[in-house]
Amino acid sequence: MSELVFAAAAGLPCVAGWAVHALRLTRRIEAARRDPLTGLLTREPFEKRAARLLRSGPCAVAMVDLDGFKAVNDRFGHAAGDAAIRAAGASLTAVAHERHGVAARLGGDEFAVVVPTVDPVAMPRLLRWLYDEICTPFPNQGRKLSVGASVGACWSGDLPAPDLSVALRRADEVMYVVKRSGGGWMDAAPDARAISTIHGRRYGRPGTRGVA
Repeated sequence: MSELVFAAAAGLPCVAGWAVHALRLTRRIEAARRDPLTGLLTREPFEKRAARLLRSGPCAVAMVDLDGFKAVNDRFGHAAGDAAIRAAGASLTAVAHERHGVAARLGGDEFAVVVPTVDPVAMPRLLRWLYDEICTPFPNQGRKLSVGASVGACWSGDLPAPDLSVALRRADEVMYVVKRSGGGWMDAAPDARAISTIHGRRYGRPGTRGVA
């Protein structure tokens, strides 16, 4: 009996070692799914989680592009640009967490967020909140800096099916309209296309130039 107890005790360090290894592996996998600068999800894991949200019920789907980011980056340096990206990421994280949604940095200064929204009447308040959060000045080396934002959105309840790619494309169309008008926020009108697309891409995106 004592030999069995000894053998079991001897195996404990091995079990503990595997547990630590599994925990580290899990953390590495999760880290690989997140943008290192903001902690937001990257595109692929975001799309998987966002698609599940859309299948579970109506959602607000928003695309966000920062305005004035290049000016901050050029005038105050890359560290200030990184601070602007981190601040925007924190804003999207706060909104997504509060509304049990999911947010991502898609690349550069472009972001996306999907949050459950049963009633489309709530869209304006949600978008205003998101816009104000992103435009709040952030500290950098003893000064307060700020960027603007162009936020375009749609309500998935207006779509014929809960298709994430369609929702993101429609939100992107609206965001581009907002950006051309100087920034702010806007949600899509039901069944209305904000701007023409070519082969599923909003006109002006890479890959659409020269196509009539």
